[in-house]
Amino acid sequence: MSDDLDAIDLRILEHLQQDASLSTAELADKIGLSQSPCWRRIQRLRDEGYIKRQVAILDRTKLGLDMQIFAQIKVGRLDDTERAAFERSINNVPEIVECYSVFGELDLMIKVVAPDVRWYQEFVFDTLMKLPGVQDVRSVMTLSEMKYTTAMPLPRKGGARTAAASKKR
Repeated sequence: MSDDLDAIDLRILEHLQQDASLSTAELADKIGLSQSPCWRRIQRLRDEGYIKRQVAILDRTKLGLDMQIFAQIKVGRLDDTERAAFERSINNVPEIVECYSVFGELDLMIKVVAPDVRWYQEFVFDTLMKLPGVQDVRSVMTLSEMKYTTAMPLPRKGGARTAAASKKR
């Protein structure tokens, strides 16, 4: 729960979201803390689950993945075994980078990265339509990326959560 975080914890998380490669010494210097207490706080934030993992964020276009597609999928009724097989299948397709169960007419929303339209067309027929229970796939291809971040909005102690929220006051 974010109420357990103090201002120093929030500053640590903010800096780590921007650059997780910072050494403990560099991070401690940025937040005005000595190295040992900074290291202990980072360990506590990991132990408590605030920091799930540290990864390198790759440039998808340099890897030839120029397209991002959001697809909504309609799935028929699945029993527990079939649902588990479906989830395993989704998790085993590296081009599906996100998958969510959603309310509405369709059941799932996935985000797919792809090199081009022809590849995606084959992917729909050869992969998505062959997943257990899939009845329909509706796709939206993005034209441009206006915002991309992996950073979570952090609460401000004694203030609004975000700049937009503080403007509404």
